[in-house]
Amino acid sequence: MDQPKDDAQGDGSRVGAAFLDALAGNPVQRVPVWFMRQAGRSLPEYRALRGVGSILDALRQPDLAAEITMQPVRRYGVDAAILYSDIIVPVHAAGFGMDIVPGRGPVAEHPFRESADLARLSRFSADEDCDYVASTVKLVAAESPVPLIGLAGAPFTVASYLIEGEPSRSFVRTKQLMHQEPGLFHALCARLVDMTVDFLSMQAGAGAQALQIFDSWVGALSEREYRRFVLPHMKEIFSRTTELDLPVILFGTNTNHLLEALRETGSRAIGLDHRTEIPEAVDRLGVGTAVQGNLDPTICLCSYDVVEEEARAVLEESRAASAYVFNLGHGVFPETDPGKLAGLVEFVHEQGLAIRQAEGR
Repeated sequence: MDQPKDDAQGDGSRVGAAFLDALAGNPVQRVPVWFMRQAGRSLPEYRALRGVGSILDALRQPDLAAEITMQPVRRYGVDAAILYSDIIVPVHAAGFGMDIVPGRGPVAEHPFRESADLARLSRFSADEDCDYVASTVKLVAAESPVPLIGLAGAPFTVASYLIEGEPSRSFVRTKQLMHQEPGLFHALCARLVDMTVDFLSMQAGAGAQALQIFDSWVGALSEREYRRFVLPHMKEIFSRTTELDLPVILFGTNTNHLLEALRETGSRAIGLDHRTEIPEAVDRLGVGTAVQGNLDPTICLCSYDVVEEEARAVLEESRAASAYVFNLGHGVFPETDPGKLAGLVEFVHEQGLAIRQAEGR
C-alpha cells in the first residue's frame, strides 16, 4: 500500500483529530467530513484495482482492502477513513451461505425460516473467522493520517437479509417472523448481537478509532415495533461496546419517527439521513448526542453550484448541533463525479466552521 499524503490535518498538531473531537463535542478548527461508501463505487482508481469477482473475495485480501480504504483519503482529504468491508461479513464467515450478487446485493441461498436455522450461525469467532479484516484494519491504522472507522450491521438489518434472502422494500417475511414467532426472531437477533459485538471488538483491538453500526432498513418499522423487537438488542450492543471506549455512530434511513428510541439505545452519536431536519433531530435527541449528516447524495449528481448551495444549507442547519460531523444522508452513488466530492470536502473545510458559527448558536 502506498504511503498516503498527510493532507488531512485535524485540530492543532494532532493529525486527524477533527473527526474525533467533533464527535466528542470538543472545539475544532474545521468541520470534519467523510462520506458513507466513499471507499470504492465512484472512484476510477477503485474500479481499476478491484477488477471482477465477488466483493467478499476482495475483502479477504488485506493489502487490497487497505488500499481501497485509503483511496478516498488521498483523493478527497476526508477526515476519516471507513473500512472497506460489508455488514454481512460475519454471517458469511459463520457459514450461513450469504453472497453479494452484483446488481442485487446480499443474497442467501437458503434463507432463515425456522429454529433449526439458528445452528447455521452457531459458530463464529471474529479472531478466527475474520482475521483478514483485522489484518486490513492494522494496515490502515498504521499508515492513515486520519482515524479509521470500523463497521458492523445492526441485528434487524442483517436479520432482514437472512430472512428475506435478498434486499427487500416491504420486509414481509421479516415482519411475519417478528409477529408470528417473536421468540425465534429474538433468538436470531440475540445471536447477531453476539456476532456484532465480537466483530466490532476485533476491529477496535486492531486499531479502529471509531465505529459505525448500520441499521439501514430499520425505518421500515413502526416505533412500537422498534421498541418491542429491536431496542432491547441495540441496548445490549451499546452496553457491551462501552468498554471499547470508542465513539460508536448509529445510522439508519427513514428513522425520523424513531429518534427518541434511537437515543435510548445508548448511542451518543446518530447519523441522520437526508429526510431528517438537523435542528429537529437535535431538539429531540437532547444534549450530549452528536449528529452526523445529512446532504442528500442525489445532490452530488447535480451541478457543483447546486452541491455547494445545498451543503451550505446543511451547515447552516447544523448550527443547532454542538457536536457535528458533515456527511451524506446515505452512501455515495456509483455515478458520482469524484471531482464534486473533492470540491465538497474543500468547501466544508474552508467555510464550514464560519457558516456554523454565523449568528451564533
